[in-house]
Amino acid sequence: MEISGIISAIIIGIIIGVLGRLVVPGRQHVGVLLTIVVGIVAALIGAAIASGLGVADTNGIDWIEWLIQIGLAAVGIAALDRSRARR
Repeated sequence: MEISGIISAIIIGIIIGVLGRLVVPGRQHVGVLLTIVVGIVAALIGAAIASGLGVADTNGIDWIEWLIQIGLAAVGIAALDRSRARR
């Protein structure tokens, strides 16, 4: 992955984190910075999974890759929220 790919993954990760948080029902006790971090990690892992599945590079918008990334972000936000709720 090139530096432009990493920078775009960070920017997209911010969007993915917010969308992942919107997908999870209810109120989450996760801060903005952790949401962004979860989104960035979900974007990077989702891009790797989509590349492994062969759906990362399509003509137009990569909807399947976006869905994978948003799903991973939602799972990450929900898991982080549950771990914080136990404290």
